[in-house]
Amino acid sequence: MATKSLLKRESELANKKRQLEILSNGLFQSGELPKFADKIAETNQFPLKAKKLEILQINVGYMCNQVCSHCHVDAGPDRKEIMTKDTMQQCLDVIKKTGAHTLDLTGGAPEMNPNFRWFVEEASKVGIKDFIVRSNLTIIRANKKYHDLPEFFKTYNVHVVSSMPHWTRGKTDKQRGDGVFDKSIQALKDLNAIGYGMPDSNLRLDLVYNPSGAFLPGDQASLEKDFKKALLEDFNIHFHNLFAITNLPISRFLDYLIASENYEDYMFALVEAYNPSAVANVMCTNTLSVSWDGYLYDCDFNQMLELPVNSKAKHISEYNEDLLEGRKIVISQHCYGCTAGAGSSCQGTVA
Repeated sequence: MATKSLLKRESELANKKRQLEILSNGLFQSGELPKFADKIAETNQFPLKAKKLEILQINVGYMCNQVCSHCHVDAGPDRKEIMTKDTMQQCLDVIKKTGAHTLDLTGGAPEMNPNFRWFVEEASKVGIKDFIVRSNLTIIRANKKYHDLPEFFKTYNVHVVSSMPHWTRGKTDKQRGDGVFDKSIQALKDLNAIGYGMPDSNLRLDLVYNPSGAFLPGDQASLEKDFKKALLEDFNIHFHNLFAITNLPISRFLDYLIASENYEDYMFALVEAYNPSAVANVMCTNTLSVSWDGYLYDCDFNQMLELPVNSKAKHISEYNEDLLEGRKIVISQHCYGCTAGAGSSCQGTVA
């Protein structure tokens, strides 16, 4: 069993190395892709540097009840990587030291970590005021033990951010699997029933839109208007905001781009849409990403490419504010995805 796990890990690392080599090459039939570092240097924004830590984004495990085609984490039911209670405690210790005000929990399906609820409860005791849980919605309906998640979220005033590819069944199920749309709709109704997403409610419910193909998202405000109109008219569902997020060319999406022969066109589309005003607000400057095993990254996209922070402090147990604040952010060609158009982060557009 150990040998099988080791071989799987070696295979994953080899694939990440291969993807980095593909991204770094930048040589295409139609020309050479400019380096992201050179691009931001044109406006005196190189190097990007970390500011004071505000958001601790923690991936508590890759296990998920879904296998989505665009998932940059490569999450799924077969993933066994789960953050331990000891590593969670190390994260809590850092929260006490830094005064970070936001805890952003992601996965996989973060709710599937057996210590998920304990972690939220303990984080509330050490000063976290803003909780974000990136839920796939269907987990709420997946099993009876998750049916009370909306009530748990409400108890700790958790800000629920949920992926919703489209307001139609066909497009949603194509990206996320058969039956996902109907379960997502039911989960949204469950959340609405206790106040989440309702007008004037402080129980925040936001949706995330990712394009289903090799193209960039449309205008966030227009998409939000269309989503709200369709979900209200068809299902009487309310939510607060829609975040339109650009698919970054990594993991499953990069594999898809290459297999569909869209990689070159997509990369040039990102470069053509590059917006220097979006650079100043990219999430990596005020956010620290923690992997399931406690290692530190500038963002969860770098985490998926095995690009650790540029610091002697590389693990949450070694956290040192003097070493990490002001560090140079590690960048590569995938960073064009966060600076295309109005920009993109886990909180939606940034410019």
